Amino acid sequence: MRGMTINVSLFFLLLSIVGCQSAYYSAMEKVGKHKRDILIERIESATGSQKEAKKEFKNALDQFSALVNFDGGELQQQYEISNDRYQISKVAADDVTARINAIEDVAEALFNEWHDELDQFTNQSLKRQSQSRYKETQGRYASVIKSMRNAERRMQPILNALKDNMLYLKHNLNARAIGELKTEYKLIKQDVERLINDMNSSINKSQTFIKSLKAT
Repeated sequence: MRGMTINVSLFFLLLSIVGCQSAYYSAMEKVGKHKRDILIERIESATGSQKEAKKEFKNALDQFSALVNFDGGELQQQYEISNDRYQISKVAADDVTARINAIEDVAEALFNEWHDELDQFTNQSLKRQSQSRYKETQGRYASVIKSMRNAERRMQPILNALKDNMLYLKHNLNARAIGELKTEYKLIKQDVERLINDMNSSINKSQTFIKSLKAT
C-alpha cells in the first residue's frame, strides 16, 4: 500500500513537469504562484521524500538483519518480507530522484529569468544589489542540489546490493545461504548509515536555503 501511495504521488509529480514548462510556469504566475514559490514547494517536497527514503532504507536494513539472523520459523515468509522492503525502498529512491529533477527544472527557469531581467534595470545601484543577491542565491542553491545529488548517489549501490542478495536467496533459500550473507549485511549496514548521514546533511541544507528564500 505504501509503495502504491508513492507511485501515485510520483505520477502526479511527473505529470506536472511534462510538456512545455514555460507554459506551466506562466500559468502558475497568472494565479499568483511564481517560480520562487514553486522552487520552495519542490524543495520541501524533496526533503519529505528524502525523509521517507531514509525510513524505508532503514526498514529494509532491519528486515535484512532479521533475515540473516533467522533462527527458526518460516524462512520463505522472511524472504518475501525482505524482498517487499527492497521493492518499497526502490520506489522511494525513484521518488527522490524525480523530485530532485523537478527542483533543477524550476531552478534553471528561475535563474535564467533573473539573469535576463538584470539587463532591464536602469538604476545601476538596484541592479548591483539584485545581481549580488542573484549570485548569492545561485551559489546557495548549487550547494543544496549538490548535497541532494550526493545523497541520491548513495541509494543505488545499496539497492543493487539488496537486489543481489534477494536474488541469491531466491535461488538458495536455506539456512546455509542465510549464514553466508552476514558479511553482506555488515557492508550494507555501513552504506545505509552513510546514506542516512548524507540525507540528514542534505535536509538541513535545504531547510536553511528555504529560510533564506522566504526571507528575501
